[in-house]
Amino acid sequence: MPIIDFHFHTTWPEECSPWFLEWLRSAMKGDPSEKLRQVIRTPQAMLEYMDSQGIDYTVCLAEINPMIVGNISNERVAEFCSHSPRLIPFANINPYIVADLGNELERCVKLGHRGLKLYPSYQHFYPNSHRIYPLYAKAQDMGIPIMYHTGTSIFPGTRLKYCDPLFLDDVAADFPALTLIMAHSGRGFWYDRAFHLARTHEHVHMEITGLPPKKLPIYFPDLEKLANKVIFGSDWPAIANIADNIAAIRSLPYTDETKEKMLGLNAARILGLTH
Repeated sequence: MPIIDFHFHTTWPEECSPWFLEWLRSAMKGDPSEKLRQVIRTPQAMLEYMDSQGIDYTVCLAEINPMIVGNISNERVAEFCSHSPRLIPFANINPYIVADLGNELERCVKLGHRGLKLYPSYQHFYPNSHRIYPLYAKAQDMGIPIMYHTGTSIFPGTRLKYCDPLFLDDVAADFPALTLIMAHSGRGFWYDRAFHLARTHEHVHMEITGLPPKKLPIYFPDLEKLANKVIFGSDWPAIANIADNIAAIRSLPYTDETKEKMLGLNAARILGLTH
C-alpha cells in the first residue's frame, strides 16, 4: 500500500512573508528558515525526509499568494519535482494575476504539473464565479484534478466567506467529470457540508489535512461510508512530524481497508499512480 501526502508546501524561506516565517517558529519547534532548508534544500533531501516519515509520494504545491503567505512559483515547483517521480507538482493559478486561465493551465501542465490547487480564501474569489469557469472546462478536458482550500484559516488577510465548500456544489454540477478535492474538509464551520457534497457528487473528495486524526470520528461519524472519498495530507511545514499523523490514522477505529484507502489508495487512483 502506498502512503501519499497530498498536501505539502515546498516553501523556501525567501519566498515567505516575514509574518509567516515567524508563525512557523512554533509549528516547527525551532528556526523555520533552517528547518525548511534542511528538508527541501534539494530534491534528494526531500526524498530522504519522505523516507524518514514513511511516505512514498508527495504532492508538492505551488502558491501565488503575494497578499498572504508569499509566492512559490509554478516554475520552481515543477523543476524541483522533475528530479523524481515520487514528487508530484500541483500548480496554482491566481485569477487576479492571470488573464487567460485555460491557457495558463495548459502551460503549467507542459511544465509538468499533474494537478491544481486553488486558494479562494487567500486570493479572494468565489469558487463558483463564472470568471473561473474556463479554467474548470480546461481542467475537465485535460483530466486535471483541482484541490481547493476550504474551511477556516487564521492567516491575516483571509476572507472566510470564500471558504464555504457549498460553492463547489455549482462547480460539481456544471462540470460532472471534473475531480474536485476539498482540502481541510470544510474545517471549523462546514464539516457537514463537505461530507454531504462528497456523498452527493461522484467526483468530489474530502482531504483531511489539518484535522486531528483522533477527532475524525467526531467530525464525521459516518466517515467509513465515504471510505473511497477520503485523502490524507500533512500541510507541511505547518506540522512538526508527519509520521505521527500517519500513526494516529492507523490507530483509528476503522477497518484496515478504510485506512489504506485514506493513506494512499484513494490518492493513487486520482493521480493515476501504480505502486
